[in-house]
Amino acid sequence: MTVKQAAEKLGFAILAGEDSLQREIEKVYCCDLLSFVMGRAPADSAWVTVMGNINAMAVATLADTACIVLAENAALDEDAAAKANLMDIAVLRSGLPVYETAKAIEQAKADD
Repeated sequence: MTVKQAAEKLGFAILAGEDSLQREIEKVYCCDLLSFVMGRAPADSAWVTVMGNINAMAVATLADTACIVLAENAALDEDAAAKANLMDIAVLRSGLPVYETAKAIEQAKADD
């Protein structure tokens, strides 16, 4: 399932990274500790977090995630949005808690 398909199917808002919406989501990873994400997030994963800052954009690039999904309607700050668009990092927003967001993505992938 692509990032765009996940956003459409689950009703997630697309906040940034329009040019990378065709990336495939292979796995889902949840974590807010950036050092863990750098070393443990699988490539091509949907990274579910509440961290919408510029440091998260750098980590997403290093970990080569398919997208960042900001759970609980977490904010994407202005600098982070600019960096996401510059680096082609898809950023989505979900109103659900982290666990429920991850579960919804997994279920959508299974149904796909």
